[in-house]
Amino acid sequence: MTTPRIGNICDSLRTLGFKLHGDSSSFCQASGAAHPATGGALCAVHPEVAERFGRCTRKWREVRVEYLRDGGGTAARAGVWRRGGAAGGDLRAGPRHPGQERPLRRRRGVYSGCSGLQIAYLSGTEAQQQPAPAHCFSTKDVAELKTSLLATPNFRGVDILLTSPWPRDVGTFANSTGEIDTKKCGSKLVSDLAASLKPRYHFAALEKAYYERLPYRNHMVLQETPQHVTRFIALADVGNTSKKKYLYAFSIVPMSSMDPAELVKQPQDVTENPYRKLRKEAPKSKAPLSAEEEPACQFFFDLNKHQGRKRPSDGKERGDSQPKQAKKPPQPTGPCWFCLASPEVEKHLVVSIGTHCYLALAKGGLTPDHVLILPIGHYQSVVDLSSEVLEEVTKYKAALKEFFRSKGKRYVLFERNYRSQHLQLQVIPVPLDLCTSEDIKEAFITQAQEQQIELLEIPEHSDIAQVAQPGMPYFYVELDTGEKLFHRIRGRFPLQFGREVLASEALLAQPQRADWRQCAAQRPEEAAQARAFRRDFEPFDFSLRD
Repeated sequence: MTTPRIGNICDSLRTLGFKLHGDSSSFCQASGAAHPATGGALCAVHPEVAERFGRCTRKWREVRVEYLRDGGGTAARAGVWRRGGAAGGDLRAGPRHPGQERPLRRRRGVYSGCSGLQIAYLSGTEAQQQPAPAHCFSTKDVAELKTSLLATPNFRGVDILLTSPWPRDVGTFANSTGEIDTKKCGSKLVSDLAASLKPRYHFAALEKAYYERLPYRNHMVLQETPQHVTRFIALADVGNTSKKKYLYAFSIVPMSSMDPAELVKQPQDVTENPYRKLRKEAPKSKAPLSAEEEPACQFFFDLNKHQGRKRPSDGKERGDSQPKQAKKPPQPTGPCWFCLASPEVEKHLVVSIGTHCYLALAKGGLTPDHVLILPIGHYQSVVDLSSEVLEEVTKYKAALKEFFRSKGKRYVLFERNYRSQHLQLQVIPVPLDLCTSEDIKEAFITQAQEQQIELLEIPEHSDIAQVAQPGMPYFYVELDTGEKLFHRIRGRFPLQFGREVLASEALLAQPQRADWRQCAAQRPEEAAQARAFRRDFEPFDFSLRD
């Protein structure tokens, strides 16, 4: 009765595109299929085929299916492997204990099916010592696996990545991971591997929990060509008493067979890349441009050596062109609360006055040192500012950065060009020891996703005028590091969004102060706060020295 059943399995595998060799009567029994400590079963084939793998009872020289248990957890895989194939040797996607009878023959490899499906794998857990034990992988293993794939011409990514540990920080910008803290568990090497190989599906199982992460981008919006998304899926161990999901069946068309436009489509629930910080920390090597090469420009960003300067339309350097005439600011159509000459301005809140801009404490500020950078004349947004006004805005930002850093703080600046008539740059300090700049960005992006707001990161040395046209509603955030997040407003937008994020438990933990109207103080108290700020800011106030 065994032979017909094995024949059915072979037929199923051939239908799926696998090349099988050898006598089907010598099929091997899955080494852990009936073992009580078996890890999660993982396959890209029909569940019935996977089940039949575990019931087979005889050895087959050419195909092996292994369910392996790793040290401290489970990372079982159901894999089909051909000896002497693309990766060379057997598939061992889970680690063995040092005392087990057979050591791992290969810690990493790549399998390419005849259909074009490409599967990369990394066996074992991350080594904590050198040389790495047989059941662990090392930095060298990850580097060699990356090199073998990234050297491939026109490499775009792999279809599937199999690892035992979760990648560190995979929960960043994502839906809840439950009890698993991805900032503390998982492997940074696996994160690095996933960031480099850009798998369409990444499976892991070491934490014995089922988790399906929202898909994440593999490109930087407005900086890189759009690429496919990655879906990370973790599986629990087989037969677990909690009945957590341990088998994942899915249909996949190999990347090499897909239409490029279809491949890079972004689902509505896509998030930012959780390994973005890791990618930024990686050493950057840039080859010099030859005389014949043109500098690369993405969209309308000028990313050559003249970053931050507007390109002259006639190709000449700015110094050779005629100085631009100062543009007269437009006049408000009605009373304005922020034009300095207006009688409506609450002048007791003003703390510094420059030539084109002034600083004032925010009414109902989120913190006592919450300030606004405002143009003296009437401008609706940063995009509308003349060059001389924009230059003074930049000077105020630099002075505030130095001032707040002297007090152990970093500032967060945001602008909402929506349902407002006069530019207000909200500048709110956050203690350095409370959170990092990455924490701040993560809080904004995560809460934006929860409200279906697409908040995109733009190049540090580009200005908002490069991504927004005059009259376009938008919201943007800027850190004192120069990093920026941008959202083009196309419909309704929460008016208190910037304050709500900063007031949230993730940052200042003062949610009761999210609405400025709930924070308004009496005029004498406001005047006292303004005097105190003016006194402390005086050593940094360039307007007093100019």
